[in-house]
Amino acid sequence: MIMYNNIINELRRKNYEVSFFKKKEDAADYLSKEIIGRTVGFGDSQTLAEMKLNERLAAENNVYDPLRTSGNQEFLAEAMKCMTTEVYITSANAITVNGEILNMDGTGNRIAASLFGHNKVYYVIGRNKICSSIEDAINRIKNKAAPMNAKRLGLKTPCAVNGDRCYDCSSSDRICNALIIQSRKMRNIDMEVVIIDEVLGY
Repeated sequence: MIMYNNIINELRRKNYEVSFFKKKEDAADYLSKEIIGRTVGFGDSQTLAEMKLNERLAAENNVYDPLRTSGNQEFLAEAMKCMTTEVYITSANAITVNGEILNMDGTGNRIAASLFGHNKVYYVIGRNKICSSIEDAINRIKNKAAPMNAKRLGLKTPCAVNGDRCYDCSSSDRICNALIIQSRKMRNIDMEVVIIDEVLGY
């Protein structure tokens, strides 16, 4: 059983704002009320897509979402716009019970945009991303999240083709080129972790 109070307390101790919801619909309601009249950048996140958050926020905000682009150049152009929005929303590949947030990236847009340049960053995280330790989190990313995401994207990495584990490959399609372990909230930026008691994303 996940001890949410422990994770929430650790995150607050590390200076994050924290919100908790049982259902993704409630979290989407909350974010749509919090974010009005802003420029909003999305990390290319299946969690946000499953919440239909783009549709919710686009009614009252100017939203940029690389996940909705087609082709590499269009993706990069949209991702660049996300770098300078007032608000940035992404998920995480994993979060530990001690409040460390981990993201692995191939292009770098999610990692870069999540750390600097915005008035506020939201991390929206489902219960399936919660891990017991940094080691467990890295194992989850390499051997579960990355193969599933590579397969979803139609890439030809060994993990996507075989669908089982990380091969530490040298493929040009490799999506795990950089790993960030965020120990605490970054300075000079508001950050909020939105935890949802549902399985969301990979």
